[in-house]
Amino acid sequence: MALSMIDTHCHVHEIEASLTPVHDKWFADGAERTADSILAAAQGSGVDRIIVIGTSLADSELAVGFAQAYDNVWASIGIHPHEAKDHRSAAQKKRFEALASQPKVVAVGECGLDYFYDLSPHDAQAELLRFQIEVALTHNLPLSFHVRDAFEDFWPLFESYQNVRGVLHSFTDSQANMLHAIDQGLYIGVNGIATFPSSAAQHVIYRTIPQQRLLLETDAPFLTPVPFRGKVCEPKHVANTAEFLARLRGESLEELAAATTANAEALFTLR
Repeated sequence: MALSMIDTHCHVHEIEASLTPVHDKWFADGAERTADSILAAAQGSGVDRIIVIGTSLADSELAVGFAQAYDNVWASIGIHPHEAKDHRSAAQKKRFEALASQPKVVAVGECGLDYFYDLSPHDAQAELLRFQIEVALTHNLPLSFHVRDAFEDFWPLFESYQNVRGVLHSFTDSQANMLHAIDQGLYIGVNGIATFPSSAAQHVIYRTIPQQRLLLETDAPFLTPVPFRGKVCEPKHVANTAEFLARLRGESLEELAAATTANAEALFTLR
């Protein structure tokens, strides 16, 4: 039986417009790529559905248009914490919320708190995170959370709301925060970082994420898994991360693929 996997977090839409430095990253290894070639390669590797993730207002609009133009592609609209300082006006927020009811929008994010790079003031990050949680609740959408070196502020803010659904994208934090996320009903997104030799200490966490709470992602064009480091990451590389995780967790690839696909379908209402 052919595998069917879902890349729940990538930035393929950014190959089509130079809105952010991500556009140039798609060509960093000198290979010729188009959106069509990336999606075809994903299909050939068993990654037959993807979610493209917005990181600003303009980027979210691009993601929505991209999803509407391609079969088996959906969009998440988001304002990344790095972008929070530039998205505080009422007009921007109104324009952003209007995207939530567009066809093929299945989530809000990536949104959250990032104190590692600290590119936006903490108050702006918190304001935009609250705003996006409220948009998601209003429109009954899950969220894709980006949290880096900020869980001490994230959890109180998150827990001030009820019935929030979502995923901690690109999880690399502690066992305690993973378990707390599970207790809060969140999913855990795992990508090529899991395959890095420097991630050995994280393997106990990846091994113990409950199967019913695990999602696969790439964050393409970033975080290319071993053995393809030095190449640009693509959604097709979900298959490599899945193979690694299956070995690590003592599960068959078929079992892990089926479980993570069912999880993504449930969280993002993909059919």
